[in-house]
Amino acid sequence: MADFTSALYLGLRHASSSLPPWFALTRGQPAALAEPEGAGAAAAALARLQGLAAATLLPSTLHLFWDLLRQLARETRSVLLLDAGAYPILHWSAEGAAAAGAVVRRFGHHDSASLEQLVRGALRDGLRPVVVCDGFCPGCNRSAPLAAYARIASESGGTLVLDDTQALGILGHGPSPACPFGHGGGGSLRWQGVGGAHIAVGASLAKGFGAPVAALSGSHALVERFLRGSETRLHCSPPSSAAVAAARQAVALGERFGDCWRARLLRLVLRLRETLAQVGMVPVGRVPFPVQSFVSRHGPELAPLLWRRLHAGGVRALLTRGCPGLAPRLTFIVTARHCQAQIDRVAQLLARAGHTATLFAPLTHAIH
Repeated sequence: MADFTSALYLGLRHASSSLPPWFALTRGQPAALAEPEGAGAAAAALARLQGLAAATLLPSTLHLFWDLLRQLARETRSVLLLDAGAYPILHWSAEGAAAAGAVVRRFGHHDSASLEQLVRGALRDGLRPVVVCDGFCPGCNRSAPLAAYARIASESGGTLVLDDTQALGILGHGPSPACPFGHGGGGSLRWQGVGGAHIAVGASLAKGFGAPVAALSGSHALVERFLRGSETRLHCSPPSSAAVAAARQAVALGERFGDCWRARLLRLVLRLRETLAQVGMVPVGRVPFPVQSFVSRHGPELAPLLWRRLHAGGVRALLTRGCPGLAPRLTFIVTARHCQAQIDRVAQLLARAGHTATLFAPLTHAIH
């Protein structure tokens, strides 16, 4: 079966035989007391990759943002301004901060004008803004306007908090029409050429780098404040030795081979977009990101039928709605381990299914 449901974009798997040995997965101590060997080196390498000053590792982005948003909200009289279309973990973390007394307000997805309006209101109320968003949204295939968000946060004396899980390992510096991913895989800040000491980046390595660990990166001062005030580091275990070893290996391999893997991945994504367009499928958005969603030219209500036909033909895909309010669509996650034959198989199955679906399209429209 051809599987298009895995988010291991670069195809990294980290078999145990490929990693250095460890003597214990965990020491049984909280992260505030002891971290696994190599955690500091892995964090430093990730900070350099992203063009930031410092970083620290955590078991997941839920641990990371649960702590970070609460800390930022209570450091001063702050308000969390959350992009309404952000990934659920950011919403859960903001809700946790709200339960602890933080003020949380939401602005329109990728809407910098809406954000500016909220910031003006926050400043009138004597509140310091903390802008919270994703770097790249695969649901609508768009990147956040980070330059505008960073400017708004800076001018108001606030902080920009970015979840860059999707982009880390894929997007990097110097993008061009011939190389839309850019180079290096340092993430959204590198891709958009944005920086500043007022920016904090949290990202899981579980997608682009295939390692189940997260990193908080930013200025030395921000990371040090986080380490001093982190409650999850006090009450939870650090990342396992295996996860840290996988993270170190992933970053090292990415430096050597990452651009080659991304070039292969780009070719596969472009072929998927081109071949599916030829069989009546319209891609959502223009960015050739590894997560690609499509709607049928004959109507979005055909997506469940097409998904079932793919599954019956030995292709696993996703049936999604993307950002709130968007119609159902077929979603494929392409990785560097896929091959051209698998892409072509998807197009063949959809061509056959689409021919059948058009016979029932008038009836389907009438029913809906």
